Amino acid sequence: MSAAVFFVVLLSALLHAGWNALIKERADRFFSISLLGVAQGLVALAALPFVETPSGATWIWIIASAALHTGYKLLLIRAYTAGDLGQVYPLARGAAPLLSTLVALVVLGETMGPFLWAGVLTLSFGIGLMSVKGGGDLGRLDRKAVLSALATSVFIAGYTIVDALGARGAASPGSYIAWMFVFDGMTIALVYAGVRRGKALAVARELPFGLMAAMMSLGAYWLVIWSMTKAPIGAVAALRESSILFALVLSVVFLKERPSRWRLLSAAIILLGVGLMRLD
Repeated sequence: MSAAVFFVVLLSALLHAGWNALIKERADRFFSISLLGVAQGLVALAALPFVETPSGATWIWIIASAALHTGYKLLLIRAYTAGDLGQVYPLARGAAPLLSTLVALVVLGETMGPFLWAGVLTLSFGIGLMSVKGGGDLGRLDRKAVLSALATSVFIAGYTIVDALGARGAASPGSYIAWMFVFDGMTIALVYAGVRRGKALAVARELPFGLMAAMMSLGAYWLVIWSMTKAPIGAVAALRESSILFALVLSVVFLKERPSRWRLLSAAIILLGVGLMRLD
């Protein structure tokens, strides 16, 4: 992984932590995540005149990705409803890089150097430790929350692989991402309208907030998908999860939270994983 790709992925991780911090304090997770999806679709729609129209097999990747992104959002909402954010989120995100790496290795035949492998495993272990010890007792988590979080990680790995392959075959990563998020936005809008009938105006009232989060989210995702066209999928997917480090810093600096010793230890292990990946 080149230095340029390495730092681009870190920038993506920072933006990812930023938009998550924006929606973290919203009590209604279903509304917040649906709002973000709709806003992403609108921002992507505005970008369509400036990007190429996909052709051929790219449409299959786009439609598959939109379905996986929507499934990811719905499973994440289900997990948040049953469990604590501080444990559900790392649990969902921590397993995904390992799954992505294994699929890329076995199915796609991608290879990684020893330091990248060490970094992926160390980073994933740190995220897992933060989930188990950083937010309380994992044993107290509802079984539904654990299963939903793990299912979420499967969907994350799924759309990561699909988007990486789709972007590699598309005219440009920007074109692929714009069209994919248009379809994703339409899908989540239909789901929201079906579940919250008569409350569509609430989304319209909150759109300015949603658009701000959406621009950060789209920027973060464009950077990470571009990186996957230049470097191994598993390595990029794992490095992106360093967003948890940035989220920890934001919570301390802006929310005045006091992290536990376990969270600090987990953060140190994640940082070690990031450092190992840079050595490759």
